[in-house]
Amino acid sequence: MTDERPDRAIELEVTVEGTPEEVWRAIATGPGISAWYVPHEVDEREGGATVSSFGPGPEMQIAGRVAAWEPPNRVLFTGQEADATLAFEWLVEARDGGSCVVRLVNTGFGTGDEWDAQFDGMSEGWQLFLFNLQLHLTHFRGREARSLLPMAMWEGNQQQSWARLLAELGLPTSPQVGDHVVASSPGAPPLAGTVVQASSWRLALLLDEPAPGTAFLAVEGTGEQVGVSIWSYVYGDDRDAIAERDEPRWRDWLAARTAAG
Repeated sequence: MTDERPDRAIELEVTVEGTPEEVWRAIATGPGISAWYVPHEVDEREGGATVSSFGPGPEMQIAGRVAAWEPPNRVLFTGQEADATLAFEWLVEARDGGSCVVRLVNTGFGTGDEWDAQFDGMSEGWQLFLFNLQLHLTHFRGREARSLLPMAMWEGNQQQSWARLLAELGLPTSPQVGDHVVASSPGAPPLAGTVVQASSWRLALLLDEPAPGTAFLAVEGTGEQVGVSIWSYVYGDDRDAIAERDEPRWRDWLAARTAAG
């Protein structure tokens, strides 16, 4: 990677339900962020330490710090080291009718092919997670969730792999918003819910099985090998037991289908 380009930033905003204090909990605290993004630990103060868990293994635990803490309107997360480049600023602005605008400014990208790929990937990823933030604040505000984040690399291009994923799960070939779908595949955990977003490579569900929550099925990549993920966020008293039961089963199910069909 090459020198930082401070003028290049991902800037996104969404309107969400909730008071500034409720939205602040969702975007600035460990339990709040974990309910719609990836597991987080946050020492809730300026200068406090953070840990973002992007998967199993020590290399997937990303340390950071709270560079600014101004509840309930602004929080800034950066890398742990003084020379860390990427920064994530969250801004909350109250609107009429019990809603807020949440703005994300993600800065610190450098130049070069690696940075370009990271910029594009994070731009796309943040749109998914901000949609999940909206779902969280609409349907599960103030509640804690447990995430299941299994993924695998499959042989085949995005279009082929997406069609195969839907077929393997027994889902319709073209799910539409408002449809209720039920996955059925040998060895797969229960998964059922209402479609709330659909595209040619991604599906978002408001879950009723295995528990109330949200789920995202996605196939990402442009080559002949793509990333296939079945991510979900479950709520309720049984959320930990469900995650410990189902996440290994989803990993095994995905891994068993890595070869092109």
